[in-house]
Amino acid sequence: MSEITSTSSLGKWSQRLLTAIFLGGQVIIHLLRGKIHRRNTVEQLAVVGPDSLFIALLTAVFVGAVFTIQVAREFINFGAGNLVGGVLAVALTRELSPVLTAVVIAGRVGSAFAAEIGTMRVTEQIDALLMLKTDPIDYLVIPRLLACFLMMPILTLLSLVTGMLGGLIIATNIYNLSDTQFLDSARNFLDTWDIVSAMIKACCFGVLIAIIGCNWGLTTTGGAKGVGQSTTTAVVTALLVIFASNFFLSWLMFQGTGSALTQGF
Repeated sequence: MSEITSTSSLGKWSQRLLTAIFLGGQVIIHLLRGKIHRRNTVEQLAVVGPDSLFIALLTAVFVGAVFTIQVAREFINFGAGNLVGGVLAVALTRELSPVLTAVVIAGRVGSAFAAEIGTMRVTEQIDALLMLKTDPIDYLVIPRLLACFLMMPILTLLSLVTGMLGGLIIATNIYNLSDTQFLDSARNFLDTWDIVSAMIKACCFGVLIAIIGCNWGLTTTGGAKGVGQSTTTAVVTALLVIFASNFFLSWLMFQGTGSALTQGF
């Protein structure tokens, strides 16, 4: 019986993931037609950006500090304390900042999208929009997608700066490394492509979070219990898709041998 239930759940999840792909295609078509609900878009920009800023920056500070603790103690033993800032900068820029910011936004904003739209679905508010000849994609999905697409790179960039600040505080106060040496190392290790790749990842993750959250909300059934299940599944799915897409994006962007370490010396 449990096997049948798990198979049914997997099949339903696969169907909803497929509908998310179709929803993404519909969004592209609607955007090409220039259908943007400005007031809703501004409201969602505030939800995704300023309202999520504190938790994203707080996460970045602790991640930068912890990473510095783990790296500095080993590098100093090998006489390579001058590389700590550069290693932290590369790690934050290429992976940690975009991925962890996406995880925070998926948990905070993606779940809210699924819950809000799911509640509208089970209370027949979506049907009311259709009766009023208002397309739910134009009114609900596109503003949320644009908000995530525009705000994710900004949040990622701010998280990068904050993470570096957290690492700098630890490096200078606990391991007595020079702040000038730390920042010079970071500047030597990073190049323009690292920043560009972080922004590309952030935009992709933002689109994925919005599409998955909205799709799981639009396909909600079963009343209040269904809303809870959709919210949970939307967050889990968003996290899985973020990690999987991060692998493929990293593989495409950073093929071949790297030169960051040689630049740092």
